[in-house]
Amino acid sequence: MAFMKKYLLPILGIFLAYYYYSANEEFRPEMLKGKKVIVTGASKGIGEEIAYHLAKMGAHVVVTARSEETLKKVVSRCLELGAASAYSIAGTMEDMTFAEQFVAKAGKLMGGLDMLILNHITNNSMNLFSDDIHLVRKNMEVNFLSYVVLSVAALPMLKQSNGSIVIVSSTAGKMANPLVAPYSGSKFALDGFFSSIREEYSVTKVNVSITLCILGLINTETAMKAVSGILDTNASPKEECALAIIKGGALRQEEVYYGSSVWTFLLLRNPGRRILEFLSLRSYNMDKFINNQALP
Repeated sequence: MAFMKKYLLPILGIFLAYYYYSANEEFRPEMLKGKKVIVTGASKGIGEEIAYHLAKMGAHVVVTARSEETLKKVVSRCLELGAASAYSIAGTMEDMTFAEQFVAKAGKLMGGLDMLILNHITNNSMNLFSDDIHLVRKNMEVNFLSYVVLSVAALPMLKQSNGSIVIVSSTAGKMANPLVAPYSGSKFALDGFFSSIREEYSVTKVNVSITLCILGLINTETAMKAVSGILDTNASPKEECALAIIKGGALRQEEVYYGSSVWTFLLLRNPGRRILEFLSLRSYNMDKFINNQALP
């Protein structure tokens, strides 16, 4: 009985509150009106659609990708759709110096930052992994390390605005998939790192939300080309996917699942992991944890 009062009842309450909140919080497009948002990987695909949705909602938008000419077209379209303002800064996320400086420049252009949407990835194809360490390193640097650099650079502005970090990930970062080992490794890293940071923010009362978006197959040109003749499954529309990502960030949800079967996502939610994460926090010396002091 003592165990139930100390552990099980609080856990049950937390889970009921979480699911009640997730089911009943209503998204309204005006939530994004006037908000200052960065979108990476925005020259095509999901990132481009995210930028267009934000523009229709009246947000300020700064987009980035490698192609300057394509970004200019995206900015022009954003302004046509009603963006409060729209800017582009071209560069590669293989360059960590660019990633850090990009956030500072975007913040100056908009006068702050409310939401950081990280969506970019490096080019990949579906193949058996043999010995291409360079490909593994490139995936980890672009798909993971640059996300860390960008979020660290953005954090001071996001703390001021009580803002949000939105991480676009994949089912390949939640379950094993063949033919995408380097990509999958980088996506698992996103979950491990940013889920841990979310726990730290919660304990230290940092009011910056972190939303991890777990996507199935989406009908972007890049994805369709990569899976052609290899993967036999239906793809979900990129326009709806982009809107689901924005909604999840605006509602400050911990995770967003989109683009696969209901059963897949129900199984991936993994309540056992959430229970263990909750219980593990009780083992820490919380005073030292909150004060960010190392244990002797």
